[in-house]
Amino acid sequence: MNYLNELLFGLYPYVAGTIFLAGALLRFDHGQYTWKTGSSQMLSKRQMRLASNLFHIGILVIFFGHLVGLLTPHWVYAPFISAGAKQVTAIIVGGIAGVMCLVGGAMLLHRRLTQPRVRATSSRADIVILALLVAQVSLGLLTIIPALGHLDGGAMLSLAEWAQAIVFFKGGAAEHLAEMGLIYKLHILLGLTIVLVFPFTRLVHVWSAPLGYVGRRYQIVRRRA
Repeated sequence: MNYLNELLFGLYPYVAGTIFLAGALLRFDHGQYTWKTGSSQMLSKRQMRLASNLFHIGILVIFFGHLVGLLTPHWVYAPFISAGAKQVTAIIVGGIAGVMCLVGGAMLLHRRLTQPRVRATSSRADIVILALLVAQVSLGLLTIIPALGHLDGGAMLSLAEWAQAIVFFKGGAAEHLAEMGLIYKLHILLGLTIVLVFPFTRLVHVWSAPLGYVGRRYQIVRRRA
């Protein structure tokens, strides 16, 4: 059991991370024409705006919440907020963002499966990655249930110590999850799997976020006479 724990939470994160970085780099170098979102908005706008906004706002809040929450050492925020208060904040903010992401993602998945024009232009990877994201946010929401049973922040600290041990190569990362509940482990494993398949899906478009659009010069568009 200890060997399996070490394999899944000590070794697998590095396998997924390596494929994530190398795969994205190779695809950018050799598959420029596949580096796109493949938007289907022109094919059907029904429910698109609401679903897309809910999904993207929710997933951005979740991503940056996990990034800051897991990789910030406890001593940085300890003088300002306790671990228990931080966990309650994470439950509230993450719960709201998770519901937004789940509703938006489910609407997008339903649209992609049921609307003929959208389905015809969807690859198998498009459907699979969206289903994985919906499943992942569902698992994330389910972790709230056991988290409400221990609001001292202990589980959150263990998860943060595991993430920091992985990212900063501290060693012994899997030991922090040895006593963690099954739902947390499933959530982590599915998250790592999404990282693993990332370079082979349309998710690569997040590397090309149009940040330059914010500071670009205005374009003057005139109507025809």
